[in-house]
Amino acid sequence: MSKKIPIALQLWSVRNDTARDFAATVGDVARMGYAGVEIAGFGNTDAKGAKAALDAAGLKVAGIHAGITQLRADLNQCIDEALLLGTRHMTCPWWPPGHYHSGAACTRLGEELGALGATFRSHGIQFAFHNHASELAIVDGRRVLDWMLDAAAPRDLGCQADVYWIQVGGKNPADFIREQGRRIRTVHLKDEKEIGTGPVNFEEVFTAVETIGAVEWYIVEVEQYNHAPLESVRLSLEQLKKWKKA
Repeated sequence: MSKKIPIALQLWSVRNDTARDFAATVGDVARMGYAGVEIAGFGNTDAKGAKAALDAAGLKVAGIHAGITQLRADLNQCIDEALLLGTRHMTCPWWPPGHYHSGAACTRLGEELGALGATFRSHGIQFAFHNHASELAIVDGRRVLDWMLDAAAPRDLGCQADVYWIQVGGKNPADFIREQGRRIRTVHLKDEKEIGTGPVNFEEVFTAVETIGAVEWYIVEVEQYNHAPLESVRLSLEQLKKWKKA
């Protein structure tokens, strides 16, 4: 590799564990060997409690997921939490697919996201949209995500590439990463269940990422499990280590 990209865990993967005990869970995550986490809620604590627990565990915050409802309702709180936790990345993780009914509608969504991103950028925070398969659908002759991203400047709206959902959406993830280039600063390493158990060709993904040279974090996410969630995320990291990416 040209550079070693740190690996974080998306805490949504262990959401039931963080709901019971955030501090104990992130301690377990640190002992597995993860360098950081991506926040998706604070479980049984708040932002200040999460910072204390993460500092104690020695984990960095790779980014935060904040839904569009939250972003619209209290943008200042989202900024404050990012600054408190010391992250440079904020991501909107989802949009209702029913809104993707025309190219014009998708363009308007991208314009709104770009405006949010401009505000985050003024605070030194990079803003991105996280894809699912629905954003790879064709609307008015183009992919939904193309309409959205083309409506905003790259400096205001990046793309958090989820390689599994790109695959499910009918696109080769490595090709997608090369096409979007420096818009992609964080990559979700996700598979059907644990990393290495599904259709994604991760070696191609790593090669594409290294070719661009802009990615700051790999982020593991597991949503379907062959084991208890904490064991599934441990096994996923171990598989990455076998591929010499950790």
